[in-house]
Amino acid sequence: MTGSTSEGSEPHSDDEQQDTSYLLSYTRHLERQTRRLETEKQIVEGERLRLQRELNNVRSELDRLRAPPLFAGTLIEVVSDDKAIVKSSTGPQLLVSISSKIDRDNLRPNARVALNQRSFAIVDVLPQSKDPSVQAMEIEDKPAIKYEDIGGLTAQIQEIREIVELPLLEPDLFENIGIEPPKGVLLYGPPGTGKTLIAKAVARVTNATFIRLIGSELVQKFIGEGARLVREVFEFAEEKSPSILFIDELDAIGSRRLEVATSGDREVQRTLMQILSSLDGFEPRGEVRVIAATNRPDILDPALLRPGRFDRLIEIGVPDEGGRTEIFKIHMRGMNIDEGVNINYLVEQSKGVSGAEIKSICIEAGMFAIRDRNDSVTEKNFMDALDKINNERRTPDTSISRDVFA
Repeated sequence: MTGSTSEGSEPHSDDEQQDTSYLLSYTRHLERQTRRLETEKQIVEGERLRLQRELNNVRSELDRLRAPPLFAGTLIEVVSDDKAIVKSSTGPQLLVSISSKIDRDNLRPNARVALNQRSFAIVDVLPQSKDPSVQAMEIEDKPAIKYEDIGGLTAQIQEIREIVELPLLEPDLFENIGIEPPKGVLLYGPPGTGKTLIAKAVARVTNATFIRLIGSELVQKFIGEGARLVREVFEFAEEKSPSILFIDELDAIGSRRLEVATSGDREVQRTLMQILSSLDGFEPRGEVRVIAATNRPDILDPALLRPGRFDRLIEIGVPDEGGRTEIFKIHMRGMNIDEGVNINYLVEQSKGVSGAEIKSICIEAGMFAIRDRNDSVTEKNFMDALDKINNERRTPDTSISRDVFA
């Protein structure tokens, strides 16, 4: 009996072991499932928080769109911590409250502020407005003109580089000597001699922001608009400093002031006075260099030409023999020139012509070669082009001449 009992207990032990291993495996399975569910829970919770933030953003955007529009005004004076005098866009000056959320350091006279439609309380400080035409004056794509592309102006280019580039690239040199660098330079001379080319070359080589302004753009229809535009141009140049402001055709706005003038002339004079103030006013210009160009220095107002506004007056005249040789070589670089072309003879025959006219001679010579179906430009083509340009320069005043388009 005893032997049979011991034999019957062995199968019972095997069943227990099987049950135990099954429970362990099932427990591990449940643990894995629990971890998986926990991970899914965290993912769902994160998604819920993200959707909640989006919902809050949508609700705040709806509240902002449903809010009444704000008035724009100008801050006149801060009376106390919570009161200020503003001038609304409708005209009258009002004593209004200041929102507690506004930084008091930004509340300065003449600042643009947003006013509540109902209470006229100041609820925000707006950025200063800029005329779109002022921002469009910035040249972002650098011109392709290099100093090597300008012939016959070696001395003038050296002066320009000393006045414009050196103070921006190596200001320590001026600090060591103890002088202030020149802030303005006026380029003057006949049309087509390279004044604008020099400005383009400066725009290419310098890392400063280059802003180009034409004098006629400052002549505005309404009173005060020209002066405002000048003020905004100089403010824009200071914001973008280091910067170079190039004013082309300065004589359009800087002509000599007259005692007897029309209303339009008086408005031009107001704009000129704003230019004078901006060039040499109480407020420093910082790293802003001004380059101006004109064909008529004789009609400029004397106040423009004094030191402190334009410290250097550089004449860009008609090129001499060496200059004409350089200019011819520059414009003939990419042309297929016949070996028989004598450049010295062309230089001798082109006495008194400007750099722009030399470029026109090369273009016309190429056109004559194309007309004759030549593979290269011959000396005869150059002589024909030279005769054509000289004939146009001698055109009587009663008919269309090249000076009309200068």
